Amino acid sequence: MTTDIAAIILAAGMGTRMKSDLHKVLHPIAGRPMLLHLVDAFDAAGAREKVVVVGARREQVEAAVAPLGARIAPQDEQLGTAHAALMAKDALAGFDGVVVVAFGDTPFLTAATIARMVERLAGDDAPRVAVLGFRPDDAKAYGRIIADRDGAIAKMVEFKDASDDERAVTLCNSGVTAVRAADLWPLLERVGNDNAAGEYYLPDIVMLALADGDRAVVVETDADEVIGINSRAELAYAEARWQTARRDAAMAAGVTLIAPETVWFAYDTAIGRDVTIEPNVFFGPGVTIADRVTIHAYSHIEGAQVGEGAEVGPYARLRPGAVLGEKSKVGNFVEVKKATLGKGAKANHLTYLGDAEIGAGANIGAGTITCNYDGFFKYRTVVGEGAFIGSNSALVAPVTIGAGAIVGAGSTVTQDVEADALRLVRPDQATRPGWAKRFREMMAAKKAAK
Repeated sequence: MTTDIAAIILAAGMGTRMKSDLHKVLHPIAGRPMLLHLVDAFDAAGAREKVVVVGARREQVEAAVAPLGARIAPQDEQLGTAHAALMAKDALAGFDGVVVVAFGDTPFLTAATIARMVERLAGDDAPRVAVLGFRPDDAKAYGRIIADRDGAIAKMVEFKDASDDERAVTLCNSGVTAVRAADLWPLLERVGNDNAAGEYYLPDIVMLALADGDRAVVVETDADEVIGINSRAELAYAEARWQTARRDAAMAAGVTLIAPETVWFAYDTAIGRDVTIEPNVFFGPGVTIADRVTIHAYSHIEGAQVGEGAEVGPYARLRPGAVLGEKSKVGNFVEVKKATLGKGAKANHLTYLGDAEIGAGANIGAGTITCNYDGFFKYRTVVGEGAFIGSNSALVAPVTIGAGAIVGAGSTVTQDVEADALRLVRPDQATRPGWAKRFREMMAAKKAAK
């Protein structure tokens, strides 16, 4: 029997330690806001409902989650985590499955762990509450979980309220909690604020359940899965942790990373087999790399598709809308934006290709640019199959270079070129013997006379 799952994601706090105008949970990891990593995990776990509790800078959070089908529950006063979770009650009216409460600044919670918590509630011992615990190297000020070897919880206590013996316990509370909806709301409504901080604590529902004679259990996970991100330093640690795992996964899938620690992936980077990535390559969101591609050092790729057997870089930049066909090549100091290179097309050096279509087998000479913007509008350049564009050419869009045509080096092309034609746009060359020598002598005399 499949259990319906609902998520309550708490994201109402100010996040003052971030020192940012951007809401804490919207700071990105691998190019995606940390909150959306968590939403993705709940989607993967099959959550039927998702409610995000908002407070400070709520408009930022709403804008981020609305396209993902999440509901919003405002918490006008930040009175604690139990109070925050209770704000989702109206949004989940009529829901009778399992509710999992999580925090928007813990982006690494996995769908598998969510499923384990939901399954634990269906255990033979029928626990009323399941809490996700972890054992960090440094327990710091985390709340503590006092439990037996079977995971049955005897007590949960916030660090501020814990005794010295309780603070010595290494099992800590992540805050992630799973409860059946029918149990959750009555428990939350009974939580008080008689504690050192005067707040309504979510973990107190465990003590209430125990007082009712029911069971509460802990499900343990790795500490890194539930790290909370409250500062720029913690954000950097989380990014490094994510990147390390992603690099390992890439290599396990058949990607060669020459210097793994220097390659940075985005959350959605897709890479085929037998791809070689040299040092210091950065992937932004929206990149797909086919099989047998080579990406040379110091390349930056975002929003691009690279076809099988293609070659990129070194020092290349592929911007959104770049599409490289099979066995095409983009070389050093080449920038491609919203442009397609056909099979075997080449732009080897010092080139800008924007809003362009480059036909199969075409050769773009060094220093070529597509002049695609007049200060107001963008225009398109089309280069036909097998065309040859000489070095230092400017193709002023809108313009079409026919298949097989040749544009001589140094040309500024403002009109279409028919197929197989030669276009030369250069002034006549003239030589004046001795002119340079006479010029230098004249200027030297003027300088000496001053």
